[in-house]
Amino acid sequence: MDSRADNRAQVREFLVSRRERLTPDQAGLPAYGSGNRRVKGLRREEVALLAGVSIDYYVRMERGNLAGASDAVLDGLATALQLDEAEREHLFDLARAATPAPARTRRTKFTGVTDGIQQVLDAITDAPAWVRNARHDVLATNRLARALYAPVLADPRRPANTARFIYLDPAAPAFFVGWERAADDVAAMLRSEAGRNPQDKQLMELIGELSTRSEDFRTRWAAHNVRFHRTGQKKLHHPVVGALDLNFEAMEFPSHPGLTLLTYTAPAGTPTADGLKLLANWAAAAEAAGDPAHQ
Repeated sequence: MDSRADNRAQVREFLVSRRERLTPDQAGLPAYGSGNRRVKGLRREEVALLAGVSIDYYVRMERGNLAGASDAVLDGLATALQLDEAEREHLFDLARAATPAPARTRRTKFTGVTDGIQQVLDAITDAPAWVRNARHDVLATNRLARALYAPVLADPRRPANTARFIYLDPAAPAFFVGWERAADDVAAMLRSEAGRNPQDKQLMELIGELSTRSEDFRTRWAAHNVRFHRTGQKKLHHPVVGALDLNFEAMEFPSHPGLTLLTYTAPAGTPTADGLKLLANWAAAAEAAGDPAHQ
């Protein structure tokens, strides 16, 4: 499928999925003939009314044509469909991707890790810290992150990829406590990135691999959910130190678009804080013993 046809399919499936999840009551509309409604969720004419556009224009958009849609129209559509922040950004990304390439301003993606970034990671000694790209490739780590993500990094393929680990490695459900949530999150983040950067060949290859090899991924990919992953909790079960209930923060590098720094912490005096200390000791001992996985 060429990129333009793929964009139209993404737009169509995304808008239909968002329309179908809303009821007239949720949208503040009278549910006339609700017992005889033959559509799931809102009708197209109801979305058009809420968005302040003609039914013909909305039908054109839902058929996959967002080319030329103004910010005002997109804002109205996002409000009508009650999109959250991540979904709204995804809609605008899809609209930008629908615009002919010569008219688009493309942001250069940073594909490597500088010595400065690695020095920042190495300076963080009490918390696991690592850098990934939007494809979820693990590009750089500090010592504690190498120890924490030892199961992920056990795959000899480089760069290691957390999405591939979650969906394809049988060790993932034991490592990620609440695997279902982790699987939901990574599929939603990849869907967001596919809308933002549809020309990323490596991303499309990863999505193709996961779609081919994982029914769990195919199901989640078809849902067209998108999500930000900026802060929250991460529950892991490390094979050496056991249960870890971590807080995480994700921070982008303004000077290196496409790269994200993630750090994991725990409040002092908690079992997880003690677990991180044990993990640090284990990592130091493994490194001193010359274990290449911890170099």
